[in-house]
Amino acid sequence: MSCNQIFFHCSFFSRGLGKKTTLFKRFFSYTKYVSSETANKAELNPKELPYLTDDHGRVHTYLRISLTEKCNLRCNYCMPAEGVKLTKKPELLTTNEILTLSELFVKQGVNKIRLTGGEPTVHKDLLPIVESLKNINGLEQVAITTNGLTLTKQLVNLQRAGLDVLNISLDTLKSDKYEKITRRKGWARVIAGIDLAIQLGYNPVKINVVAMRGFNDDEVLDFVEFTKDRSVDVRFIEYMPFTGNKWETEKMIPFSEMKSIILAKYPDFRALPNKPNDTSKAYHIPGYKGQLGFITSMSEHFCGSCNRIRLMADGSLKVCLFGNSEISLRDALRNGCSEEDLLLMIGAAIKRKKKQHADFKMHNEKNHGPRRRGFNILNRYFQINSPFNTYLFPRSFNLTRFCQMSTSSKLTHVTAEGKVSMVDVGEKVNSERVAVASGKVFVGPKVTQLIKENMMKKGDVLTTAQLAGIIGAKKTSDLIPLCHNIFLSHLEVNCTLNEENETVVITCSAKSTGKTGVEMEALTGVSVAALTVYDMCKAVTKAMVIKDIILVKKSGGYRGDYDIDNSG
Repeated sequence: MSCNQIFFHCSFFSRGLGKKTTLFKRFFSYTKYVSSETANKAELNPKELPYLTDDHGRVHTYLRISLTEKCNLRCNYCMPAEGVKLTKKPELLTTNEILTLSELFVKQGVNKIRLTGGEPTVHKDLLPIVESLKNINGLEQVAITTNGLTLTKQLVNLQRAGLDVLNISLDTLKSDKYEKITRRKGWARVIAGIDLAIQLGYNPVKINVVAMRGFNDDEVLDFVEFTKDRSVDVRFIEYMPFTGNKWETEKMIPFSEMKSIILAKYPDFRALPNKPNDTSKAYHIPGYKGQLGFITSMSEHFCGSCNRIRLMADGSLKVCLFGNSEISLRDALRNGCSEEDLLLMIGAAIKRKKKQHADFKMHNEKNHGPRRRGFNILNRYFQINSPFNTYLFPRSFNLTRFCQMSTSSKLTHVTAEGKVSMVDVGEKVNSERVAVASGKVFVGPKVTQLIKENMMKKGDVLTTAQLAGIIGAKKTSDLIPLCHNIFLSHLEVNCTLNEENETVVITCSAKSTGKTGVEMEALTGVSVAALTVYDMCKAVTKAMVIKDIILVKKSGGYRGDYDIDNSG
């Protein structure tokens, strides 16, 4: 299966992206590689890192990679006691694929990679992965988040391989509670791993503590004392909802409450300076070796400074930890997508990242506003024998006029003998060619609602269709036999949801300087995007109608300009 074909295959994008409807404000028409000097600047210019910058100006230079879905614990806030259904091994990224994608991200400006899971220490290639990552030019830091169970066996070798930063998850300083929360033994081994890390010079060793009312809220001060003689950074994380943890609002202890508890005993407890992209609010008690931090994901989100993206073990790119929107880089990689197209996918996903994560209805925040409705576009052309004719067929439609809308009666791709032939453009003059096409997919009320809420099982319909349209347009000569292979200097596909008409509206504009027009590229982009909408929604209903795929306007070339509004 070739790269252009996978957009017709339901597995290409296993999940989607956000809810925002407009993908590109500009199209990335070429692959730009970013030097490590540019990527590592303290002040990043979004224009210099186009594929890592979202529509809110956030530059994403921190990549978290889930090496595996497996874990040797069963923490009850993370998964059910019976565990979770694991992805089959062939569907997981291989070690080579992990490193290939890592290098691609670093080339574009990522300068920090964190290895996570599941539990990353159970991955058989953890050591060579760390070694290989450290050899990527431009990557400044390799970190790991682990439950610490096997650190006493692995940490020395990991440090030799180049591991820079270590985070250890530990929710209690009491062994009986540890067994209760993790459903496993091993508390003493984790403490030993922390002490070993300190001895090896990791400073600070970061300890992640999920604060839960009724479980470890009575240990807040104990963790403070844990920082007295150890160079650790204890970071209290507000309890967050995840699938399978049976999240309960009352379990969440907000930052303000924990801070008050500490201040009551330690009045000189004071804040430390934070870096622009820090997720943890840093604090310190004078005279103590370590420090404390608070990750306020729920009570005071830090979305405005987020620079993180996540690559899942199955190759899905997730731009927000709280979102359900993902795209599959694994499928693109395995089906031969070019580096440029991979970057287009990454750039599209990041651009559509929401301004802030989903509202969990606990902070009196307003829900995100409704999707911007689609723009009005050419609602006057025909629909053939559709069950929705009463809804779609325009009364003013003139079929005779439509069939006569042609600039020439001669078929340029047919010889005098009636045989097909590609047009010879060798004698034509180079000129700027621009074309705009549009189309619609009537999806009905149920699919409209699912698209609006981004609840379609296959993912974000609009983003997937948009990306499919872009690559489809670029592959026009591969799909349409008599089309010339031309260089496109600009290409843009927009997909919007018109809630009122229960329709996805698609436009594609193409631009090139050459000897032949780009009408087919624009029309192909719309067509492929429309087919993708159908493919992603057909499990809900087959009663969708692809309609009104038309050339809106074109300019340049021997036959002159064309505009459907002025076509007579």
